[in-house]
Amino acid sequence: MARRYHAGDGRVWHVVHVPTPEQEDRRQLHRELLTTKRDRTRLTNRIHGLLAGQGVGLASLADFPARLPTLRTWDARPLPAGLAARLAREWAKVEGLTAQVHALEAERRALLRTSADPAIVQVRQLLALQAIGLESAWLYVMEFFSWRHFTNRREVGALAGLTPTPYQSGEQGREQGISKAGNRLIRAMAIEIAWGWLRWQPESTLARWYQARFGQGSSRVRRIGIVALARRLLIELWRYLETGAVPEGAVLKA
Repeated sequence: MARRYHAGDGRVWHVVHVPTPEQEDRRQLHRELLTTKRDRTRLTNRIHGLLAGQGVGLASLADFPARLPTLRTWDARPLPAGLAARLAREWAKVEGLTAQVHALEAERRALLRTSADPAIVQVRQLLALQAIGLESAWLYVMEFFSWRHFTNRREVGALAGLTPTPYQSGEQGREQGISKAGNRLIRAMAIEIAWGWLRWQPESTLARWYQARFGQGSSRVRRIGIVALARRLLIELWRYLETGAVPEGAVLKA
């Protein structure tokens, strides 16, 4: 296989591009932020579950420490002392994680304002487009665009796992859905941003293409179409970062 590769057969294998220690270290901030938010959500879900076991339903946990002594079980009795103490400790953990989230978000905003890192410059470039927010721009750059060197649009779609996987045997053929390979965070964000693109960039060429081809179809057809839109939009964002060419018909923020 080594002889074949050096003889010019590039299909023998694919070269794995490993990020440098600096490029890998850029990912720590947003990954820690995602993990901290998930931990906080797990704790708040646990609090709701413990309360539901006593017949207490709260739509919101706002002012929870002040409301805790006033909560009553399904038969109008005060919460058991042990459960109330546990709920107080769980809420203290939530407050600690909330403070960590605020600190991480403040650090990210400071980097966005002051850093001259090329990756941060790409984040600012993506933020100039309507429908692209800080979470999506930061994730796209740090996980996908800042250290990858794509040579064509097929590589972009394939790495995000948004490419089709047709099956053909003899005269039979069918579509098996998208490959779901590559970075799952990017794939999930690409689908989310595609829906946002339809709302915030309705006059863009991509949004018009989607509406003409899938907009009048069933909910299943629209969901299939949003995957195609997500792949096309991801490719357009790559071209935008590489060449500065704004996606056709897209609007920049004021």
